[in-house]
Amino acid sequence: MSKKMMGFWSVFAIVFGSQIGSGIFMLPSILAPYGIFGVFGWCFAGIGAMLLALVFSELCSRFPQTGGPHIYVKEGFGIIPAFFIGWAYWLVSWISTAVVIVSAVAYLNPFLNNPSSNINLTLEIGLLAIITIINCKSVKLSGQIEFVLTLLKFIPFVIVPIILLQSFDSSCISLSEKFIEIPSPKLISIVTILCFWGFIGVECATTPAGSVRNPEKNIPRAIILGTLTVAIVYFINNVAIMGVVPEKILAESSAPFVDAINIVAGENVSYLLSAIASIVCIGTLNAWVLTSAQISLGLSQDKLLPLFFAKTNKENSPYISVLISSIGLIPILILTKQNNFAEQISYIINFSVIVFLAVYIACCLVYLKLMIQEKNILKIILGIISIVFCAFAILDSPIRAILDSSVFFLSGCLMLPFAPFRNKKK
Repeated sequence: MSKKMMGFWSVFAIVFGSQIGSGIFMLPSILAPYGIFGVFGWCFAGIGAMLLALVFSELCSRFPQTGGPHIYVKEGFGIIPAFFIGWAYWLVSWISTAVVIVSAVAYLNPFLNNPSSNINLTLEIGLLAIITIINCKSVKLSGQIEFVLTLLKFIPFVIVPIILLQSFDSSCISLSEKFIEIPSPKLISIVTILCFWGFIGVECATTPAGSVRNPEKNIPRAIILGTLTVAIVYFINNVAIMGVVPEKILAESSAPFVDAINIVAGENVSYLLSAIASIVCIGTLNAWVLTSAQISLGLSQDKLLPLFFAKTNKENSPYISVLISSIGLIPILILTKQNNFAEQISYIINFSVIVFLAVYIACCLVYLKLMIQEKNILKIILGIISIVFCAFAILDSPIRAILDSSVFFLSGCLMLPFAPFRNKKK
């Protein structure tokens, strides 16, 4: 059985791949008007992500079971809270994956001469089908492919900033006039929340714990090293871009990587960068399809979802869970196909981040409870800071996004009566 399980580098690839996605191509433009505060935002967001990485690595080493967050909440607070956390986490894990599919195809548009929305939709469903087939076949195969895709996208994120930094000009990094009157602490809080979106997925490596060799050792190491690598990649690439493209141009750019490299190396490489961007998103898509299937597998094994979600093939793949999550994505893609790229992204991201942060808070509370029981002062402080960081990000979000995200948790009330654990004989 161990030959069919994932090792350290496959898990590392999931951590890296699930976090490095479309955000690395979108955020430089979004952060451009904030000038040097955008750089501060990456520092604070990276620190927050590392704190959460430490929390999840500790939880996973103690409870190395498939499913991730709901496992920890069940151990800390019981089956009912675990159900609602697991239900919301599963829903948002595959619904938010639509962002990655849309992005992966959008970055190929230069090769396709800006195709119609119907052609884009066909390509999106086709890409989803390919990734679904891979994940239905084998968890190990999916992890190996993720490792290869991680290598393919890791190299450009090292080479491109090296090229850009040779033409770095600090005068390009300037604060937009519309933000001059806003106090510095407020600006830092805004950009930190924006930057943290790039780290969503820090917990992904915990979900397939039952399919990992030595999960109590391999997963914590992969989470910490993977998240640190992600933070470094984000910081270097964004600073390099901001130091090449003037703020006003960068703020209006829909392809900041391409615009930056065009200034330094010419327009001919734009096609290469478009291909790289698509590969990055495909790697993230693969990581999230694997993750969402492992979440529902774990929920089913704990009798929180119908038992057929737990069916696996001889290659240890929960193929039923993969198919259900992937089929559920198709209506989301159809419903948003008439919107432009930015609208498609915003429509899904606005509520997704808050749901993830709420799940993180629940896990941090479990961590804090364990550390209080053990009277570990340093880890108690770590737990408190992690909770404050996530709560701060949620409370500073738009009210509408908070209300939309609450639907994910409340919808669990409709599913709760049908959960298998409710039918246990007394």
